[in-house]
Amino acid sequence: MTKDKKPIVDKIAIIGAGLGGLATAIALRNLGYNVQVYEKAQELRPAGTGLGLAPNGLNSLDAIAPGIVETLTISGCPVHQSVLKKFTGETVRTNSSKYLEKYGQPLLTVWWWRLQQTLASRLPSDIIHLNHRCIGFQQDENGVEIYFDGGETVYADLLIGSDGVNSTVREALIGDGKPNYLGSMCWRSVLKYHHELFNSYDLVFIKGNKQFMYILNVGEGYTSWISRKFIPNYSLSQSADEVKSRILNELVGWDESFRAVVEMTPAEQIWEGPICDRPPLKHWSQGRVVLLGDAAHPMAPSIGQGANSTFEDAYELQVCFSQSSNFKEAFTSYEKRRIERTRVIQARSALGEMRYYDDNETSARQTQINSDDFQNWLYNYEPSVAS
Repeated sequence: MTKDKKPIVDKIAIIGAGLGGLATAIALRNLGYNVQVYEKAQELRPAGTGLGLAPNGLNSLDAIAPGIVETLTISGCPVHQSVLKKFTGETVRTNSSKYLEKYGQPLLTVWWWRLQQTLASRLPSDIIHLNHRCIGFQQDENGVEIYFDGGETVYADLLIGSDGVNSTVREALIGDGKPNYLGSMCWRSVLKYHHELFNSYDLVFIKGNKQFMYILNVGEGYTSWISRKFIPNYSLSQSADEVKSRILNELVGWDESFRAVVEMTPAEQIWEGPICDRPPLKHWSQGRVVLLGDAAHPMAPSIGQGANSTFEDAYELQVCFSQSSNFKEAFTSYEKRRIERTRVIQARSALGEMRYYDDNETSARQTQINSDDFQNWLYNYEPSVAS
């Protein structure tokens, strides 16, 4: 989509230089908007996990930034073969990926940081303001005054909160407190490591007792491992060494090839935290402020739709701005196009997170059979078609 009419406002501030914030900045700059992105981190350093870009997310990215999918395909890993294994090492089944033939796009595993870098490279560096931790805002009929830690104040016509599950913008706008812990604890990292299973597979899923692990080839010689366990009452470790000891203890009895990737990971590079979501909202905007991505609809990662649905948001917001005569109309249209779809995805994601821990293989297969219609609805999302 190209700029075809005068912008309906001048300056738009985006809080958060994660995937959603950067994609939205690209999308709105396509229409000629003055977009400024404010990020609390002091630098965009290697971080995050491996994630799967599904057809709906790739279609959205391609619509926002033509050619970016080809770039990501080179740096990431198109999944051709995956395998389900028991924690003791036995293979349960192998799968050939059908995404490309069914939906026209592959399942592409990438490192979050590589994806962030790729998006940032599509933007002028001087519009990304690091070391800007948003602590609140005030708005009136003329604009939004945004406050940052350290005393700096920025003024903008509109504010987009794309600052994640613990969004400061959402808390100031909605005030719905802390996220909802789903009973699933997570440990994860990305490191330079070639797992022996990658000789045959691109994605490995291992199921244990109320516990599971993903090992993903995320391209360029990097491996992402993600382990989650059902723990009704979570507690966080007190140090990096304790984090590593804890996850290795959780993997006692697991096949050594699965433990090896964790053992090779420097303790300070392992992230530990709870899997959380929030209840769906009826509105994502108030006045001149609107939410996007995890700030609007945080979800469990069980069906891999956090980033993908966020890229849908960014594209749809671009469409709404291009078709509206004022920002209120744009926000209203954006909510109509997005809230119901993301509500369904959030609910399916929460259900899927608990089904990960279901030991009944028949139930798991039945869930897969029943999900075909849902997958078609999810992955056949086409940005060029009004929703």
